[in-house]
Amino acid sequence: MYSLLPYNTFGIDVSASRFLEYASVAELKEYIAQGAVTTPFLHIGGGSNLLFTKDYDGLILHSRIGGIEVTAEDSQTVSLRVGAGVVWDDFVACCVEHGWYGAENLSLIPGEVGASAVQNIGAYGVEVKDLITAVETVNVQGYGRVYSVEECEYAYRSSIFKRPENKSVFVTYVRFRLSKEERYTLDYGTIRQELAKYPAPTLPIVRKVIIEIRESKLPDPKVMGNAGSFFMNPIVAKEKLEALQRDYPRIPYYELPDGRVKIPAGWMIDQCGWKGKSLGPAAVHDKQALVLVNRGGAKGSDIVALSDAVRASVRDKFGIDIHPEVNVI
Repeated sequence: MYSLLPYNTFGIDVSASRFLEYASVAELKEYIAQGAVTTPFLHIGGGSNLLFTKDYDGLILHSRIGGIEVTAEDSQTVSLRVGAGVVWDDFVACCVEHGWYGAENLSLIPGEVGASAVQNIGAYGVEVKDLITAVETVNVQGYGRVYSVEECEYAYRSSIFKRPENKSVFVTYVRFRLSKEERYTLDYGTIRQELAKYPAPTLPIVRKVIIEIRESKLPDPKVMGNAGSFFMNPIVAKEKLEALQRDYPRIPYYELPDGRVKIPAGWMIDQCGWKGKSLGPAAVHDKQALVLVNRGGAKGSDIVALSDAVRASVRDKFGIDIHPEVNVI
């Protein structure tokens, strides 16, 4: 058995029957050709979006493909090819260091580059799909395929790679295009308010502000096990919002281009009185109700029980189903 404690940010002490890492596409294809990739298998990144409820009776695969390569460049943009095993925040730091705009709002999101393309990570008004041009993959038969960004069918925290039939498709590289011209996304949350402390926004300052905002709300997984935002923000019809506004005139919301609205799940959880409350060793974080934490010694089942209780409260109070962003294994 192979301990998965270092491979899940919730800090759940579980093991896998087998574990394989590969550092190149050739090595992955060699494992496949040798018949080493047997079912059941699960391909993971940094484990920042996983909740294990028990030992995994199968093979865990993990990419260590590294590298950040410039593939094309002009006066306005730069195109990059980045290994799936690169730590996401290391990639953002590299972009900021080189003066490449676009990824800075995604600073400090845990996990790896490959998983970012599967999950369509997002924060503070930016989603990774806005930066991706293509995703390189190898499937469990050893065949390579490059998906254009359109073929990835990106939506809110969703992509073609999250579908059950594509669990046998492994991301190897992600291609990005970033801007060399100064441009920021600042009209989200308290970014502008925090930036007012500085003479003018620059890439390093925007990254610093994003990191400070995240650190003020989110616990460090090394100190208190968590997977960041546990729930997705629900998207509802405008009519549902209007009905809720009669009882909750100050309910926050974000309008979407299709006419629907996104309601912050954290706000609803807070209204249900869950912020800072616990069920055994599992708790709702006292600074950000969207985050569930392992206060020490929690099992995956403890986190799931808390999640179920929170979801039931929101459903009863608001008539809205909220769903986990985290993958429960």
